[in-house]
Amino acid sequence: MPNVIPVKLEYSVHELWFDPSGTGAQEGDHVIVQTERGHEIGLAVGDAQSLTNDELTLAIGHAQLKNVIRICTDDDLDLADEHARRGDESMPVFRRLVAASGLEMKPVGVEYLFDEEKAVCYFAAEDRVDFRQLVRDLSRELRVRIDMRQIGVREEAAIVGGYGHCGQELCCRRFAMSFDPVSIRMAKEQDLPLNSTKISGACGRLMCCLRYEFEAYRDFKSRAPKRNAVIDTPLGKGKIVEYNTPKEQIVLRLEGGKTIRVNLADMTASEAACKKSRELGCACRPDTVTREVLDRLQSPDVQMALAELDRKNGVAPVEGPDASDIFVETKKRRRRGGEEGAGQGGQRQGQEQQRRERRQRGEQQAPAEQEGRRRKRRAPGEGGKQAGAPAHMKPEGEAKPGATRRRHHRAEGADGAQAPEQRQQPRGGGMRPTRRRRPGDKGGAAAQQQGQAPKQQSSAPKQQGQGGQAEGGEAKSRRRRRRRGGQGGNQGGQSTASAE
Repeated sequence: MPNVIPVKLEYSVHELWFDPSGTGAQEGDHVIVQTERGHEIGLAVGDAQSLTNDELTLAIGHAQLKNVIRICTDDDLDLADEHARRGDESMPVFRRLVAASGLEMKPVGVEYLFDEEKAVCYFAAEDRVDFRQLVRDLSRELRVRIDMRQIGVREEAAIVGGYGHCGQELCCRRFAMSFDPVSIRMAKEQDLPLNSTKISGACGRLMCCLRYEFEAYRDFKSRAPKRNAVIDTPLGKGKIVEYNTPKEQIVLRLEGGKTIRVNLADMTASEAACKKSRELGCACRPDTVTREVLDRLQSPDVQMALAELDRKNGVAPVEGPDASDIFVETKKRRRRGGEEGAGQGGQRQGQEQQRRERRQRGEQQAPAEQEGRRRKRRAPGEGGKQAGAPAHMKPEGEAKPGATRRRHHRAEGADGAQAPEQRQQPRGGGMRPTRRRRPGDKGGAAAQQQGQAPKQQSSAPKQQGQGGQAEGGEAKSRRRRRRRGGQGGNQGGQSTASAE
């Protein structure tokens, strides 16, 4: 049984097999091998292995197996570096002469053989090229024997290298492979967009990786239901709209518009599908999704749809009474605060609400707050009035600017001078009195009939307001006018008689 070792040459697309012939070469060693062109240096990409004659014939055909001469020494590696430097320096000359000759070819590289017998110039071209004059020019410039070698665009990409659409190094450069034919049918089978810029590689041909998963896609589609086929489910009919071949899943769209993903292994075939497959002599394809499969899906929409289906069929579990339905928690009713003045209504209401809450919690009010509250009750007005005088007994001529006065009306025809005991007396000794609205007296018409001038009422002394009697012993009625929008509205400092 012959022993072989795989060796990868620099300008060779595929790895080549050589006979180690007792050199002891192993994987990772640089070796000098004998080829048809002469001595070349290469890298062993595997260990030596034994093959049968049939396997060797199947691999290399009728070609003769060449030998490995020796493992590279340090001098051999230095010489290989010198050859690589000379090849890089020869590339500008090669490009210049190709451009001068006007030939339709693309220079790829220049390789100096290990024995320095000749240099091999690689170029890519679509058709055959007559390069005889170019060979003479190159031999004169480089002063070495020239060997021209034409390669394809795929071999060019493998030699030059680069990166593909996936961001990885080109497959033809990264690992050894054979350039198998790739067709557009492979792209269609994998549901790829038929866009040349997306399915073409750096070489301009279809990407070699289209062949990698072609067999897997073809096997999956041979076992799965065809696209746009109708599938029976507990939630109604479903239509196949998409395949997920790597996970072997099928995407179904139900009648209600919901989309679910089901594994192909979880689907079952109905009796009708089995009968049809026997009649046509083809493989049986599943066409049914059971209830157990839908129950295992982690989809809230599917679970809600199944629960609704159970309620329609009357198999839904009976729900027990909930404690929240029996015991109703009553909410505490919020009390409203009393009427406050126009300028401090919102502030006073918030303070009263806080006081009520502290009173309910049993907290005691602060002394400063109580003192301020008593002070406000004792002196509701400003302007140097008496602390104990109620608000309704202030002289009208000295009312607070901007304040709104209210008028108390008497019944029509009533006497202007009423008894003091019939007057509303202030209660609480400094507390805000209860004001009662009385029917109007037509803007003081009754007072004019009695011969009393409004100015005399406004200039009455404070003692008369407190005692409730005038100097002549007649009871003086206090008139207050309620301001109405746009009609007879007087300011706080005007007398109520001005409207008469």
